[in-house]
Amino acid sequence: MAEMGGGRTRRQGLRTHLANIYRLVIKELRGIRADPVMLFLVAYTFSVSVYTVASGASTEANNLTVGIVDEDRSDLSRQILNALNPPLFKTAELIAPDRIDAEMDAGRLVFVVEIPPNFQSDVLAERQPSLQVNVDATAMTQAGNGAVYLQSIIAQEVGDFAARREAATASPVNVVIRARFNPNLTSAWFTSVMQVINSITMLTVILTGAALIREREQGTVEHLLVMPVVPAEIMLAKIAASSLVILLAAGLSLVVVVGWGLGVPIAGSLTLFLAGAGLYAFSVASLGIMLGTLATTMGQFGLLAIPVLVIMQLLSGSSTPMESMPVWLQYTMQFISPTPHFVAFAQGVLYRGAGIETVWTPLLAVAAIGAVYFAYALSRFRRVIFGA
Repeated sequence: MAEMGGGRTRRQGLRTHLANIYRLVIKELRGIRADPVMLFLVAYTFSVSVYTVASGASTEANNLTVGIVDEDRSDLSRQILNALNPPLFKTAELIAPDRIDAEMDAGRLVFVVEIPPNFQSDVLAERQPSLQVNVDATAMTQAGNGAVYLQSIIAQEVGDFAARREAATASPVNVVIRARFNPNLTSAWFTSVMQVINSITMLTVILTGAALIREREQGTVEHLLVMPVVPAEIMLAKIAASSLVILLAAGLSLVVVVGWGLGVPIAGSLTLFLAGAGLYAFSVASLGIMLGTLATTMGQFGLLAIPVLVIMQLLSGSSTPMESMPVWLQYTMQFISPTPHFVAFAQGVLYRGAGIETVWTPLLAVAAIGAVYFAYALSRFRRVIFGA
């Protein structure tokens, strides 16, 4: 009988905790609804920001400006000139040798190809003549990609001309490249989804931390001290309310902005992604509360959150591959931050259509790091807010 009474008491206690969390979540949602600036920030970040970054911040080589200094005036030089066509390059323009520096200094030309005299005759005589390509490397990504394309085009045209046929010269190996998951290598397919992930990270931290700081500044947090609630209930309510708003906005952004607006195909299960995003939101929301306990004003919270968010996003694999980082930094970020694991999970689900049997490992890592964040944030919350 004592065991039955104890079990009934535990169930009643659990129902009480859940009821308290539910009421606190409603309070947090009403607080978010009453903040039009925050609502506008969420709407803007998951709509206009995602669309403009994906459609405007392209790393592809398009409409590159190129000039030709043709000192040979031969059939081969004209063939090279005619091969530089849109959309990869703008229509190439002939310039005089003394205009090279002026055109590149003014930023009007990214590339200048100098074809020396007797270039065609040297090619036919198999003398291997030199051809100079000047590159404005201030636009680093465009210059690097464009230089590779330019070198390939020139080599192709010279090879065709030397062989006196339009097909490529014979090769012992026929290399066929097939790009999976992004056949045309369109950068918007990558940047749009990564922008959604970055927005989840940024806004979850901001919403939870700002909610705590706002209550501390307005003095309403003292009201919670006299209520029959425990610190864990308050934290879970703030995390649940912020995560719910962010996940709703992220789901709409993936369907409306990324899917319909940008035409990016979502290969995997949106439900699985949102479930993983919920686990990730729990982790970064705990981080937001921890930062909120370290700061006493909204200004301090902003100054504290900015470097944390920048490091988490730049070293997460969403901007540059993890493999391009030093090995020690890769292990450090994967140990202290849930973001690299969530990026790997999101790329597997949304790009490659992976199922739970493939992406359970990064989800487990996110859950483990989130548990550590939550435990430390709860201890800080008890000590700073409740004085325990």
